[in-house]
Amino acid sequence: MKTVFLGALVIAAAMPAYSQDSTETRNHFTISGYVESYYVQDFHKTENHTLPGFIYNHNRTNEVNLNLAMLRGSYNTDRLRANISLAAGTYMNANYAAEPGVLKNIYEANAGIKLAKNHNLWLDAGIMPSHIGFESAIGKDNWMLTRSLMAENTPYFESGAKLGYTSNNEKWYLSAMYLNGWQRIQRVDGNSTPAFGTQVTFKPASYVTLNYSTFIGSDKPDSLRQMRYYHNVYGIFQLSEKWGITTGFDIGSEQNQKGSSSYNTWYVPVLIARFSVSPKFNIAARGEYYHDKKGVIIATASDHGFQTYGLSINCDYAISSQVMWRMEARHLNSRDAIFNGASDKLTRNKTYMTTAITFALN
Repeated sequence: MKTVFLGALVIAAAMPAYSQDSTETRNHFTISGYVESYYVQDFHKTENHTLPGFIYNHNRTNEVNLNLAMLRGSYNTDRLRANISLAAGTYMNANYAAEPGVLKNIYEANAGIKLAKNHNLWLDAGIMPSHIGFESAIGKDNWMLTRSLMAENTPYFESGAKLGYTSNNEKWYLSAMYLNGWQRIQRVDGNSTPAFGTQVTFKPASYVTLNYSTFIGSDKPDSLRQMRYYHNVYGIFQLSEKWGITTGFDIGSEQNQKGSSSYNTWYVPVLIARFSVSPKFNIAARGEYYHDKKGVIIATASDHGFQTYGLSINCDYAISSQVMWRMEARHLNSRDAIFNGASDKLTRNKTYMTTAITFALN
């Protein structure tokens, strides 16, 4: 991690050499922000006001709370770029729980340099958004208010170095990453094994996006090393001015113990359809399934592990160009009784409604 931050600092230190004066620097520097508050009505109330542990966004129930408040500063020129974002909220509490000290509030901190004058080839280093999945922590950018089970249980962020290339016609994006782990800023104690990632994105037309991302590495100390291999595939299709479809399929495998040739496998399909009633009003629905029988990612004490279907319906209304009101109903159904219900009894079903207000400062 020290090497990554050193690289980021070296790149950032070079910025003044590319700026002619303070006026130009101000022209290249922008500030943006995002705030999302929410309320979750859990129809199977629990005393701790918390959704199941595999839900990391909007996870506090029956209370008004803050999912994410983020302030971002960005610097961009033809040859250099840098971003730093500080954030707070229940999203940060859940996703950064393993990080020490002030790292718990760093949403993003990275810097990059363009390596070729006539080609869009960049080297970036630091804390960056994940290269896996089509959903991010910025709610307004997602078709649904809540995140899919796929998104909630893959990295939202990663730290390391990334070499990325965009073709001149902007149809292809290729990248390779050296990472500190599976959603890690600081590497796990006792782990000396780097992780690696790749991403290929193809946009044959303005209304089609196809993506394939991978992760290879171990997220455990060397004494317990279990190699993990993950594949993320998705497509986004804008079928017409009003209709859009996003479909994805993830599959992962991990050694069941160090040095073993046997692997535990999990897979996650998801489908989202969105209909734009008007430029300000959108309706979306999501169907999903998460199969993790051996509990590699989502551990349960049940006989069949985590085998859960989900159905969600979402409505969005843009109050203004900066403010959006969202509402979503979600139902999860598991093969085994794994959800906490009334009187601390376990149940196979979990139903809840979420409403949120988002504000974006661009």
